[in-house]
Amino acid sequence: MTLTKVTHRIGVPSDVESVYRIVADVSLWPLYFPPTVRAERQSWDGREEHIRIWALADGELRTWQSRRLLDPGRHRVEFHQSHPSPPVAEMGGAWTVEEHDDGCTVVLDHHYRAVDDDPAHLARIERAVDHNSTAELENLRRAVLRAGQEAGLLLEFTDTETVKGPLGEVYAFLYDAAKWPERLDHVAALDLREDTEGLQYMRMDTKAPDGSVHTTVSGRVCERDRRIVYKQAVLPPVLQAHNGEWLFEETAPGTVTVTARHQVILSPEGIAALPEPPSSLDAARAAVRQALGGNSRATMARARAFVEAGSSAAPAPPAS
Repeated sequence: MTLTKVTHRIGVPSDVESVYRIVADVSLWPLYFPPTVRAERQSWDGREEHIRIWALADGELRTWQSRRLLDPGRHRVEFHQSHPSPPVAEMGGAWTVEEHDDGCTVVLDHHYRAVDDDPAHLARIERAVDHNSTAELENLRRAVLRAGQEAGLLLEFTDTETVKGPLGEVYAFLYDAAKWPERLDHVAALDLREDTEGLQYMRMDTKAPDGSVHTTVSGRVCERDRRIVYKQAVLPPVLQAHNGEWLFEETAPGTVTVTARHQVILSPEGIAALPEPPSSLDAARAAVRQALGGNSRATMARARAFVEAGSSAAPAPPAS
């Protein structure tokens, strides 16, 4: 099979350690890299790690596992996919952070092969690698440059709801997002694809309180009856990043606690461009908290009403 090699690079006016920290710590990737929906370290021996990535690529959500060798002294991370997902037959490469007098250069190398050397597969991989590499490098640069502002721009919060009913039914309401337009007042339209079970690609039109409609594109990783992790890839202009989770826990027989968790980075430029921008960053944080939290609370309240109504309508079990 033919091996294709490609290199992408970007200059960053910062020290190498700040850049390498983000490259090396895969847990930060869903926050800083738009294509990455979820990233987990599965094993680590101090130099070699095995990770699993879920990421949006070429209009779909895909997952793979990689082996990475970390070399802090050389500011280099080598990677190789141990379980590539078709149409990829082989994928590997390296991140290298090179120091200069005025900052550093980040070099991202890839080498890959397509299944059966199929030209259509190869073109699809080429598009995904080029798009994601360019996006990752630019967002890495932006993340490093805004490091001093991040404490004010990063917003994390949770809301919870208690539901009397079966865990599976509560999970199903949040999982079956295709039915949200008929179930949730703030969802105007929703298109959902799930080519692989548990991996969802979703385009949603959400109605704001002022009547405006915002379109978002998200990837969702669904673990049955446990959690749904999502990442918005197309965002409202006031946000630079938005990650979230729906968590499900049976806290007592027939009682389920649902938690909505949000992690957001605000966009100062997007906020300033609003027709009536908030008076301060604190006001912007409060407005985003209310808007996102309000939608989550409305969704959980509707799930509670839906499940509890269904449970109360169910026939009683026969007496033993």
